[in-house]
Amino acid sequence: MKKFITIIFIFCCHINLLSQRKYEQSSKNEGIKTLSLFKEFLSIPNDGKNKQEILNNITWASDQLSQFAFERVVLETSSLPLLLANKIIDKKLPTIAFYMHLDGQAVDNSKWSQKSPWQPVIKRYDGEKWSQVEWDNIYSEENQDLRIFARSSSDDKGPFLMFLTALRVIDNYEKKPAFNIKLILDFEEEKSSPGLPEAVSNFKDDLKADMLLILDGPKHFSGKPTLVFGNRGIADITLTTYGPKAPQHSGHYGNYIPNPALRLSQVLASMKSEDGKVKIPGFYDGIKIDNEVQEILNNVPAAEESIKLRTKIKSLDKVGNNYQESIQYPSLNIRGLQSGWVGNQARTIIPSTAIAEIDVRLVLESNPERLIKLIKNHIKSLGYTIIDHDPSDTERMNFDKIMKMEYNIAYPAFRTPTSAPEGKWLSSILRKYYKSEPVLIRTSGGSVPISPFVNELGLPAIGIPTVNLDNNQHSPNENLRLGNYFEGIETFVSILLTKY
Repeated sequence: MKKFITIIFIFCCHINLLSQRKYEQSSKNEGIKTLSLFKEFLSIPNDGKNKQEILNNITWASDQLSQFAFERVVLETSSLPLLLANKIIDKKLPTIAFYMHLDGQAVDNSKWSQKSPWQPVIKRYDGEKWSQVEWDNIYSEENQDLRIFARSSSDDKGPFLMFLTALRVIDNYEKKPAFNIKLILDFEEEKSSPGLPEAVSNFKDDLKADMLLILDGPKHFSGKPTLVFGNRGIADITLTTYGPKAPQHSGHYGNYIPNPALRLSQVLASMKSEDGKVKIPGFYDGIKIDNEVQEILNNVPAAEESIKLRTKIKSLDKVGNNYQESIQYPSLNIRGLQSGWVGNQARTIIPSTAIAEIDVRLVLESNPERLIKLIKNHIKSLGYTIIDHDPSDTERMNFDKIMKMEYNIAYPAFRTPTSAPEGKWLSSILRKYYKSEPVLIRTSGGSVPISPFVNELGLPAIGIPTVNLDNNQHSPNENLRLGNYFEGIETFVSILLTKY
């Protein structure tokens, strides 16, 4: 009897393995077939600041979804619209929503190592440099490590094509998804999705689901299947200091007229210690890394050496004891500085203004308005009069130090407990398919604007990142590794075929 049971067990395992291999090979074959479609989609510019470009992307995405019998509706907002697509398998089944964004960051063509970010190319790395290869190479050689270079290849058109291809694989085997599907396609995520809260408020019934899965972001550096249970929110601040009303000759007035760039630098330097910690009192209040949280963080494979190697830095900031711990805290980042001229255009002047662009990454425990107020009070304590407009001549003469401060809270943080049933369901799928424990990320360092779904609709939300970590998202030479593309298709096939 024991021998018979053992034979049955081995036979069942063999059948499951064959089934897995079948879908794995089919996912890769279908992925290769759809690369021409991917290339076509990447050739459509998608800057969220250009409405016509976005409308072109909405049309393309809607046409593709029509081939899978999705019901599509455009949700109008006072900003750009969202595209909502529904596929009802059985009204008795649960509905799982998938969020993706199809807009991309702006581009500077001169910084890309190819003719245009909108003309996708395939490249191979030889250990020293990237070199372009013909598209036909994806069919004729080992292609896992080849990469597609184009804007939005990884962030976030890639996951959308992975998802479409997964649906095609399922159709090829005459299977149906194990639940109803709701796709929420955002076209201005890179602008902090100003229309999303309005859409959630106006179309609550249309957006209802049992859970929300976010298809965005890179996998853990280990390459293991990854689940992300939270994202930081984001606020941005613009600070402007003022010197002479017009730039002045530095020989005549150096040592005499205060320099706004120096003053701004002093303000910024006063906010953080040399090891990267925010010195403003109360900035980290409310953050607690207890034993339970520490255990979750410790289960994530250490990334420090990988980050150092990839970014070519020697030392790290000391906000947390390691990378995972550091992103449990709010951050204060100087993302840009401007004053006068540099390089070949440098001039011997005292600038008239200096500007700093700052982003504050938000965590669930910290109130964004409170953090902004702490920063404002800190600047005041340095003797500055804070205004929200360019100063008049009278204000310039009346106040010694003037700082214009403008800010915007784009969206707050969200977090779903790692112990939630939705997380256990997804972990089980990834564990069975990849024969490996998935990496569970409590909070991602990046931000996605889906907190309205969590806060207003009460949806548990979990991210399923698929793209390679070194994808250069938001930067020149953004890329997607083909191996990640194929694995992403496999991941979505396995999820779509598993009952919830």
